Amino acid sequence: MLIYNTLKKMKEEFIPLQPPNVTMYVCGPTVYDFFHIGNARTFVMSDIIRRYLEYKGYKVKFVMNITDIDDKIIKKSNEEKIPASQIADKFTKAFFDDINYLKINSADVNPKATEHINDIIELIKKLEDKGFAYNVNGDVFFDVLKFPGYGKLSGKKIDELEAGARIDVNENKKNPLDFSLWKKAKEGEPSWESPWGRGRPGWHIECSAMSTCHLGKTIDIHAGGNDLIFPHHENEIAQSEAAFEQQFVKYWIHFGFLNIQDEKMSKSLGNFFTARDVLKKYSAAAIRFFFSQSYYGGPLNFSDDLLTASEKGLEKINNLVQTAKERLDTAGNIKSSFDFEKYYKDFEAAMDDDFNTPQAIGVIFDFAKQANIEFVNNSAANREFSENVITFLKKTAQNVFGIIDIDNNKKDTANDVEDKLVKILIKIRAELKEGKNYKLADFIREELSKLGIQLKDNKGGTTTYYRQ
Repeated sequence: MLIYNTLKKMKEEFIPLQPPNVTMYVCGPTVYDFFHIGNARTFVMSDIIRRYLEYKGYKVKFVMNITDIDDKIIKKSNEEKIPASQIADKFTKAFFDDINYLKINSADVNPKATEHINDIIELIKKLEDKGFAYNVNGDVFFDVLKFPGYGKLSGKKIDELEAGARIDVNENKKNPLDFSLWKKAKEGEPSWESPWGRGRPGWHIECSAMSTCHLGKTIDIHAGGNDLIFPHHENEIAQSEAAFEQQFVKYWIHFGFLNIQDEKMSKSLGNFFTARDVLKKYSAAAIRFFFSQSYYGGPLNFSDDLLTASEKGLEKINNLVQTAKERLDTAGNIKSSFDFEKYYKDFEAAMDDDFNTPQAIGVIFDFAKQANIEFVNNSAANREFSENVITFLKKTAQNVFGIIDIDNNKKDTANDVEDKLVKILIKIRAELKEGKNYKLADFIREELSKLGIQLKDNKGGTTTYYRQ
């Protein structure tokens, strides 16, 4: 198996530290808002990589942190005039709800920064004792010039960064590149006791402390978006390797940006859609399928047309599942010569080559096409063939990609269609009420009532229904 390692700028053979065990850390959200669909690409592709490692027989310990104390959270709490902890709790819950909707498997551990303050303080003290950190009136900084390998992940050179990098000017720093490990408490902000006075941790040190605490001083895989390469991941390497004097991460994996009209999607640019808003229009399977059709490290343009095409593309696989299920009961006794082994080998060859998901998806669709032809040409194919079709799709499309659910794959009954139509009418009615078109909204309620469907409006604007 080959992985493109950002640190080495090349593909490398994947050799875990302690096979078959694999340690994997992914930078999770800063919980001050709903995460956007661009962030979702990192979470979904990390999930697919983890699932494939498990498909290969590795035992993956997967950690995704929650940054629940940060400047952005404090800013939001000041704007809404509620405690920062309340903001963090609200959007932490929203994060878990949304990744659950996206069919992302639960992490083994979701550590929170505020639960690791003591670990963070101990790590900063170690850096201070070794001469890599310095205290200026309660603010503690990492001395970048003391770490000779600074810039090895991003490829940036210190002299070039000093000349023109976008670094906050701070007179307390020895060097403008030095970054915060501990921030002195400001009035009204959350803070904790420390050897340097009350304060709170910097962002970068949080991940180093949590990763070390749960996975050890050296880990196999660290993943995150391309935007984290510098300065976040660069700073993680510096402080972790300075403290422990050993390699921090063997393989660095980074995910490309999701673009809107070739421009990076971001909250700062205002050109973003939240994952939960996109999930209202498209299924989690379609979103996962959409992400999987492009190389994880490159840019990807987001559009409604592409997601709609993904929904339609998935129908081919789901139709094959349905056909295979139906043939389980009607199968004949003629043995098929279909070469399942070829498709398993092709699938693994694609995924073993730096998780080439577009090629692996192509293998699944070629398999679907040929299996359908076999069903047409060999109507008396035995039960084993149908079982093998289902098994292949379960191992690949379901267990690795998460784009189908074989157990719940079924054609809509009349009741299913009716439920969906009622929900559409409820949504239209809510929009009519929001636009103050109460007359038409009442008409929908009355007409549904005539059909024996009663609507009930609840606090918060939600509407439920029941049949008389």
